[in-house]
Amino acid sequence: MRSGNRRVGRAVAVVAAALGIAASGAQAAEPLPVPYDGAAAVEGASKPDTAPGANDWSCKPTVAHPRPVVLVHGLSATLGSNWQTMSPLLTNNGFCVFGLSYGRREGNPNFGGLTRMEESSGELQAFVDRVLRETGAKQVDLLGHSEGTVMPRWYLSFRGGAPKVKRYVQFTPLWQGTNLALTGDLSELGAGVLPGFRPTSEQLFAGSCASCPEFVRGSDYLNKVNAAGPTIGTIEYTGIVTKYDELVTPYTSGILEARNVKNFVLQDLCPTDFSEHAGVAWDPVAGQLLLNALDPARARRVPCTLVLPQGTPNPPAVGLAAETKAASARQCLARRSPIGASNIGRIRVGATRRALLRDVRVTPIGRTRRSYLYCVKGLPGRVTAVFSSRSRKGRVSLVRTTARAHGNRRVRPRSSTTAFRRAYPNARRMARGLYRTGQLSTRLVGVRQGRVRFIAVASPRLLRNPRELQRALRLAASAK
Repeated sequence: MRSGNRRVGRAVAVVAAALGIAASGAQAAEPLPVPYDGAAAVEGASKPDTAPGANDWSCKPTVAHPRPVVLVHGLSATLGSNWQTMSPLLTNNGFCVFGLSYGRREGNPNFGGLTRMEESSGELQAFVDRVLRETGAKQVDLLGHSEGTVMPRWYLSFRGGAPKVKRYVQFTPLWQGTNLALTGDLSELGAGVLPGFRPTSEQLFAGSCASCPEFVRGSDYLNKVNAAGPTIGTIEYTGIVTKYDELVTPYTSGILEARNVKNFVLQDLCPTDFSEHAGVAWDPVAGQLLLNALDPARARRVPCTLVLPQGTPNPPAVGLAAETKAASARQCLARRSPIGASNIGRIRVGATRRALLRDVRVTPIGRTRRSYLYCVKGLPGRVTAVFSSRSRKGRVSLVRTTARAHGNRRVRPRSSTTAFRRAYPNARRMARGLYRTGQLSTRLVGVRQGRVRFIAVASPRLLRNPRELQRALRLAASAK
């Protein structure tokens, strides 16, 4: 009987695979419902640790969306009450979505964000580390609402989170704190008269809402995170605010003019959008801005319709633009890319940025002012081009690959060091774990723990400068 069940199970699995029922990445077999109304949030409050599409730990990031999205709820909310709309919207559009409920009091699981934000940031730190570990991703993108735009700033500045985050979308942020009911004015006045006023007020709230005084303009918490930044230069921020915000007052506290911050006022894009503070979490206009921020290559025009605080009577279509077959085919480098004296595939040492984009015809999945990062079809490894300088005149000085199909003489990334030494008996050691395959060769091989970790080609000028070479290799290794 058990043998028969196993045969039936295998047959079902084969049929399911043939029909394409087993979905890959974050793509669901059937789109999840996306409710654009507050009623779903009320219903979700009864299930504080779940949101549609969130926390599927089998989800693996795709080439199109290489970073998981971590949802960070607002004050007194939870994963369940805050993200009934944006979680399924992200999942339907191909993202791996994860979220936590943090800052809860013992015995009261339905309300979060109540403990001091310094403490809650430790919960976020542990959660992001788990997401990275389970998915294999190098970075995440954050989506925060209300407190979810303030608490993570401690994680980014003081808990080592900055290198682990690429993009940060913020619903109703408050960079300078709130002056709700003149609390900011009163706090500043009290602190001016009584030096111990702020610590005393924080102690009064400690038993019920320890985070509440930290939102007030001029709080010690905000002073510390603002002094540390206020932004992290490597992170791309998108702020989405509403003129009808009754909790962040004035609403312009959520607008920060900085090089790496894009600000959107919902009513500037859609005058009939009447969302207030909580309603942004189920606002279709905000939803489209969210998708555009996380995947700008497939951004769509932001819709405008009547949006009421309680919900949207006739929600518009929200989603990412369809990807053309031609664009999809050009996403990654060829699986087999021969390594020459000055090139790995089409990526050639000495090429300018313009020449690289023209000749390679593949859009980099990651860019910095000193490097381009490329994926490889069907392989987990990456190819990185490092430029000699940040200026437009900078040329490729190093090309590095970790893709297993790339190599010569049967030596590829993940080959054993024994195979490497057999293939290159005259290799010269340049530094710990770094070899030049011959006295005049431009090819470099990195080894660690008995395995080849990468193969690279470098310009003669770079090879003559060991310090610059090590710097270029570090840039290549850190490219994301």
